[in-house]
Amino acid sequence: MSINYIMIGSNDLARSRAFYDAVMAQIGGTIAADYPGFTFSYQLRDDGGRIWIAPPYDKAAAIPGNGVMIGFDAGSEAAVFAAHAAALAHGGTNEGDPGPRPQYGPQFFGGYVRDPDGNKISFMFDREISE
Repeated sequence: MSINYIMIGSNDLARSRAFYDAVMAQIGGTIAADYPGFTFSYQLRDDGGRIWIAPPYDKAAAIPGNGVMIGFDAGSEAAVFAAHAAALAHGGTNEGDPGPRPQYGPQFFGGYVRDPDGNKISFMFDREISE
């Protein structure tokens, strides 16, 4: 089984678009669909998964979930650094500098941010999985 898509809530699509355009460029994501004023999405490399950004369907404010985190496989340590830096430069906040995370395995390397709406994101690379 694989995940087909992830939906991320936004209260400001233009702000989110600037943030995610910068971040996705660092980890191989490309814009896949754009419906101005409604939603947009990114295709992640060649795995088929998509990330959709949209205001909540119920018209309530988008709020981050407690305990929810989206983890993106950046593909390399350099890409973890680049995505983390792009996130901070485009309105994200730091939740953990890029570096080794041995508690998740001896080869795990990650960096953590919150997007402009407060959604927690991990950029990671695991040599063990990638070999």
